[in-house]
Amino acid sequence: METSAVLLEGAKQLSIQSVGLKDPAEGDVVVQVHHSGISTGTEGLLWSGKMPPFPGMGYPLVPGYEAMGEVVHSEAGSSLNIGDFVFVPGSNGFKDALGLFGGSARLLVTNCDRTVKIDRQLGEQGALFALAATARHAIAGMEVRLPDLIIGHGVLGRLLARLTIAAGGKAPTVWEIDEARRAGAVGYEVVHPDKDEKRDYRAVFDASGRADILDQWIQRCQKGAEIVLAGFYSERINFAFPPAFMKEIKIRIAAEWSQSDLTAVRALVESGALSLDGLITHRMPAEKADEAYKVAFEEADCSKMMLNWSNVQ
Repeated sequence: METSAVLLEGAKQLSIQSVGLKDPAEGDVVVQVHHSGISTGTEGLLWSGKMPPFPGMGYPLVPGYEAMGEVVHSEAGSSLNIGDFVFVPGSNGFKDALGLFGGSARLLVTNCDRTVKIDRQLGEQGALFALAATARHAIAGMEVRLPDLIIGHGVLGRLLARLTIAAGGKAPTVWEIDEARRAGAVGYEVVHPDKDEKRDYRAVFDASGRADILDQWIQRCQKGAEIVLAGFYSERINFAFPPAFMKEIKIRIAAEWSQSDLTAVRALVESGALSLDGLITHRMPAEKADEAYKVAFEEADCSKMMLNWSNVQ
């Protein structure tokens, strides 16, 4: 089998090309992708050539880990049926390219256990499960504090705020320096950091990927506060030790989501406790992927670009 896929052959060298697919094995499904999202974090680093050494890195590669589509083939041992709609966090089922993370293609071969069955009515919003699960992973756990300050009002920051409220937490404050991104808050306040005088935050969650301003966040914390790095960072993370020492700051890294996070997100979405409305700001046909990636990473008002694969063979 072959499929059309976004192929990244080097920094800013991206096009739609045909790549070979591995034969599905027991328990695998073939998913025809309807929509896939572009991550402004990890994919931005891959596209720009700034991604630090990472397992699975190399070229050519198929990027993307935000895809939704329909099962068109199901092998023996699979729990899914033809016609089921699923979220797919990518695939490594390519013959001619690496899969990091391998979700930006018309057809994907993956084990059924890596997918999450979703309501087909979600449409393109089903591709947002990756970011929603990332946000949920950052705030999940018995001893984890819910954020009272979130850095950045992109899609991840918005989901962190929505999940905090859905969990019964107090509405967090969100910092955003870009005026255009301050719109769209529902039930919480978004402010420029210079307009916020509060200096006793207990739990600061970064969704901006800007760890170079870690010192600024530490100054706004109370003693014993926790700072959670929920983004992905290409540069070394540094901070002034004395202020962090005086306040006994805890720094935690929130890594990739688990399957339980995806399951929890599905339940929250299906119950209406978590809305995915208003998070997708830009849409383009997948055949214009090169242009779409440039818009996603170079235009400040683009929080989430979604590719439509319906016209790609």
